[in-house]
Amino acid sequence: MDINNFIAHLKEDGKEQKLVEHLVNVANLCSNVVIDELKPYAYVIGLLHDIGKYSNAFQRRIRGDKIAVEHSISGAKEVINIYNKNLVSYLMSYCIAGHHTGLPDGGNKSDLEEEGTLSGRLKRDVEDFSSYKNELIIKKIDTNSFIEFFTNKLEDRNDNCEFIEKYAFLVRYMFSCLTDADFIDTERFCNYVDRIIEVNFSNGLLKINNEISGKKCETKVQKSRGLLQSQAFSKVNDKADIYLLNMPTGSGKTFCSMKFALERLIRTKKKRIIYVIPYTSIIEQTAETFEKIFGNEIPILQHHSNYFYDGDLTESDEETTKNKLKKATENWDAPLVITTNIQFFQSIYHYKGSKLRKLHNMADSIIVFDEIHLMPVDYLQPCLRAIGHITRLLNSEALFLTATMPKYKKLFDKYIPNATVVDLVEDKSLFPEFNTSIYKYLGKCSLDSIIERASQYKSSLIIVNNRNVAKEIYFRCMGNKYHLSTYMTNIDRSIVIKKIRNDLEKGIKITVISTSLIEAGVDLDFESVFRELAGLDSIIQSGGRCNREGKSDKGYVYIFEREDSPKRQSDLSLRSNVTRGIIKDNMNDYGEINISSSECIESYYEQIYEFNSKAISDNSIANVCNHPENIPFRTYAENFNMIDSDTIAIVIDRDEESQKLIQEMKYGSRSAKRKLQKYTATVYVWEFEKLYEKGVLDDYDTGVFCLTNMNYYKDDVGLQINYEENLIFKGGRL
Repeated sequence: MDINNFIAHLKEDGKEQKLVEHLVNVANLCSNVVIDELKPYAYVIGLLHDIGKYSNAFQRRIRGDKIAVEHSISGAKEVINIYNKNLVSYLMSYCIAGHHTGLPDGGNKSDLEEEGTLSGRLKRDVEDFSSYKNELIIKKIDTNSFIEFFTNKLEDRNDNCEFIEKYAFLVRYMFSCLTDADFIDTERFCNYVDRIIEVNFSNGLLKINNEISGKKCETKVQKSRGLLQSQAFSKVNDKADIYLLNMPTGSGKTFCSMKFALERLIRTKKKRIIYVIPYTSIIEQTAETFEKIFGNEIPILQHHSNYFYDGDLTESDEETTKNKLKKATENWDAPLVITTNIQFFQSIYHYKGSKLRKLHNMADSIIVFDEIHLMPVDYLQPCLRAIGHITRLLNSEALFLTATMPKYKKLFDKYIPNATVVDLVEDKSLFPEFNTSIYKYLGKCSLDSIIERASQYKSSLIIVNNRNVAKEIYFRCMGNKYHLSTYMTNIDRSIVIKKIRNDLEKGIKITVISTSLIEAGVDLDFESVFRELAGLDSIIQSGGRCNREGKSDKGYVYIFEREDSPKRQSDLSLRSNVTRGIIKDNMNDYGEINISSSECIESYYEQIYEFNSKAISDNSIANVCNHPENIPFRTYAENFNMIDSDTIAIVIDRDEESQKLIQEMKYGSRSAKRKLQKYTATVYVWEFEKLYEKGVLDDYDTGVFCLTNMNYYKDDVGLQINYEENLIFKGGRL
């Protein structure tokens, strides 16, 4: 075959991309984004990743022959042939072998060639691809320089666990650089998309400063808020790997953290801020708040629930250019990314390229972890290790933000040794000023009794743990009432929150029923709050919506348990059980308890961590392998499940703008997909499958699913998963 006819991609219109052009492009893109110490290796990975396409079989397949061809293992075999078996060659071979189907398990020397491990695949015979030597020059690289870099970054060279963990992280990091570079070059060839985003961080800082300085400073709470924030800002020049921002609920942590992050970013010339939040619902509220402040100065990317519903792809499936583009997810090439814990950490510990491709953009970043106490306890070790790698290896800084800060020092010492940690608020003498409410435990209660109690107050907020229970209470309530849950789109929730705020300001009697989404990022102030038993941290967050500004002598927060509460083992039930014990041990004869005291908070986390101590200790990839050759990347990722149920976002057509964006999305608009996020409602996978089976969802070949039957959506309560099965609501009851 004429060497000039070796191609990497073929468009439907017949346009060809030469293979050598693709390989050089990817090598340059890959080495441009990697840290300086790894640039030579990234360039070689880019050059060799697709050399298997130099086989005659692949060239026949790309031109239409219906034959299966595995090309990625060819580059992996060649890397080991050129550089022998060592830390560098295995790092590169993992990346190249997995650049389509995901990082494989390393496997064992005894694995057979039909097995999917790296060891097994390296034993496979491949068709001759040596023609690559006619077009590419593979320079020798000094593998010793990598080994020197790697060992110098080890805190303890005799600690095999740290050795494996850090090596595995660097493999995923290099894999991220490769897969993103491969995708971007393919995207440019198929339909060039301008990824340059204009940003002005300095103007953004001015705007957040104006927002903070414009806050009222009249009550004791408001004055204390300003003093605590000033204490944090005074340390903005202190250099650290991790900053701790421990401030009470209602003290303005969100604005404070963003101002601090912007100050650090500008001083250190970082590239972006990544704001990590536990829940999808809080992301939308936080993003909306920041969008109002920053306007066009700092564009915001929300990346949370999974738009895409796809299974594993074979290398043959993934090879089609159209499919590669369709299945791709975000790479976080934005100045301000707001995402969830699960998206963030799965972007580090997954094996798929679609997930891992954003990892390299965590470098040179200020990463804010809001509500850090909600980091899944079972995964504290890998999560903390990941934060350590990103700050120590990739020149980033982390800010831990919460009103109920666990004592992380022992865990830091163990999993992020020698990390520099700065406590931004050391003087906590003003914390009691934020105790503006009385907490009272009611025990087991019927929903009707809670509704009756709530009706006795001018403004009441009822928070429950389940979306369907929230909907049930809403339909039972009488009078002026509102409902909030993630079954509703963000745009509908925003409309409802504006109505709630308006009623509160006018003193109109109101009852709001919500899930936990209202606990953070929503600046509302109620006379009373009723919170279903949950974790101590969640209850304190809920209390932050009661007498928030300290305008009354005391607000009232009632903690209750539903009579029909499910008895199932889960993280929520564990946290609830620990909280119940603390309440009963510390409440007075009237059922009242100072739940936000340091003693209660310390006792809570001690018990949670003690219960999960074995999981915290054992949950390391190094516990299931002992050598770089057999790291089980795929198996570990499949078991890395930070939540019980993954969720999927469904687009709901709500107005003319959403209709226009859906049409633009059908024609491939990437920005339309991002803008449609405010029109999404979140469902669990099983709920998604139920709606899909009913034929009321369509992705229009975009990977983003839209609701096509609006009977399944109501403005006030959102998605109706069982619309046709629902009972008719009459008389305020089900």
